[in-house]
Amino acid sequence: MTSPIVRRKSRQVKIGHVRVGGDAPIMVQSMTNTDTADVQATIDQVFALANAGSEVVRITVNSPEAAAAVAKIREGLDKLHCNVPLVGDFHFNGHKLLRDYPDCAKALAKYRINPGNVGRGEKHDTQFTQMIEIAIRENKPVRIGVNWGSLDQDLMGRLMDENSKLVQPKSAQEVMRDALVASALESAALAEKIGLPGDMICISCKVSDVQDLIAVYTDLAAKCDYPLHLGLTEAGMGSKGIVASSAAMAILLQRGIGDTIRVSLTPEPGGDRTKEVIVAQEMLQTMGLRQFTPLVTACPGCGRTTSTFFQELAAKTQSYLRAQMPVWRESYPGVEAMSVAVMGCVVNGPGESKMANIGISLPGTGELPVAPVYEDGKKTVTLKGDHIAEEFQALLDAYVLRTYGGKDVPRTTAELAEPAERKVIPVVGR
Repeated sequence: MTSPIVRRKSRQVKIGHVRVGGDAPIMVQSMTNTDTADVQATIDQVFALANAGSEVVRITVNSPEAAAAVAKIREGLDKLHCNVPLVGDFHFNGHKLLRDYPDCAKALAKYRINPGNVGRGEKHDTQFTQMIEIAIRENKPVRIGVNWGSLDQDLMGRLMDENSKLVQPKSAQEVMRDALVASALESAALAEKIGLPGDMICISCKVSDVQDLIAVYTDLAAKCDYPLHLGLTEAGMGSKGIVASSAAMAILLQRGIGDTIRVSLTPEPGGDRTKEVIVAQEMLQTMGLRQFTPLVTACPGCGRTTSTFFQELAAKTQSYLRAQMPVWRESYPGVEAMSVAVMGCVVNGPGESKMANIGISLPGTGELPVAPVYEDGKKTVTLKGDHIAEEFQALLDAYVLRTYGGKDVPRTTAELAEPAERKVIPVVGR
């Protein structure tokens, strides 16, 4: 039996109505890639990300036009009854924008400050102080977000000089890791010295390399109790980005490190930004750390499953479950933990289906054209004919109503009434 994951103890920070750290669930967040000055485009994308499950959304605030748009974006989201907290991502001129656009400072739920680009020399502490003072005045938490690509060069130079005097100097990579951690902790200490309470500070130290991320956060976790934001700063595109993010963050999460995560995927051209939210949710859910939406177990297919029917049914069932969650979450508590199996032949099909809350074992090549359905380990019905997909969806809906809604719903398709307005899963080609 595996040991349960014991999370690192951390302070708890409130970002609007969302809690992070302490005993709060590991939070999923994302970031827009629209021009923030384009109010409607940004509202649309924030709304989509929030609807997909991003509990906090970060927006770039890099210009006077962007700063002037923030309050309008917040107002537009409120009209849509979308209360997702907005985090402002500031660089270089953040102290000026927060000062010159007080509506922006008020509308944001948190400020993200990168200590590596708030100014060099004397300007660094002055401009950092200005941003922290505004956060104190507006009662806003701050993320000290260090990034290896924009590391404080004065700090890096100081640590390199100190390292060169050691009897056994560290490698340049090790010094870089030390500099990331030092930058975050020194900046957090300065923020507290200025007057920002320690329970209004989150920290991140983002890099692009998996092993660097694991090493940096392991060190950081041992040296502070601030909530930690996990994520590769540039994970990449497609499967590479998903694999790299999962490989790095899963190891840290297994060690109990991490209070909020973001999977920074480069979208495919014209791709959907919400994919990174789904990947983050599925990472946490498959590790048993949170439940977001029922997940479908399906076999990979082999020579026994030359038909694509089970693949199409598995994909469309997963899409249907995810699409239903905004409604189901409100009406059927616990449904997010439901397990569903769509299997392709008699070898593992019945066994996997019995282990799911509800599962179907479709016929493989050369097998009898029947599909037994199992609910909570017991076979309830055998489906046949050309409408297996529609009938299975009806059984799935009935199972949710009966199990999570407490309603007396029949268990067989013969007894189920077919509401005219109910959506069905279109499956082509068998």
